[in-house]
Amino acid sequence: MTVTRFWRPVEIPDDHGDRPAAVRTGRVKLPNHIAWSGQGEYDLDDPRGRAHVYELVMTEGNEDDVRTYIDLEVLLGMWDTMWLAPHVREQWAEHLRSRGLIS
Repeated sequence: MTVTRFWRPVEIPDDHGDRPAAVRTGRVKLPNHIAWSGQGEYDLDDPRGRAHVYELVMTEGNEDDVRTYIDLEVLLGMWDTMWLAPHVREQWAEHLRSRGLIS
């Protein structure tokens, strides 16, 4: 039996990390194409809220969303404890390795 998996492409802009994310603190309302399940407002100052925003944006976001919400310094501080689908973690790990940020 062959199982085919269909995932949304993981979007990581080539220039990601060249500048800090536009949003780093406070409350954010994620767009519906990211937080399509209903709850869209999160507190980036709360570690659980921040982790959830990062997980959602890294999985569902487009390149502009990544530039807006994902800060590499913050991401690296959470990387080892974040839950990400394997295909998302693989692609992000490749991006972080290419920048010499993880081994």
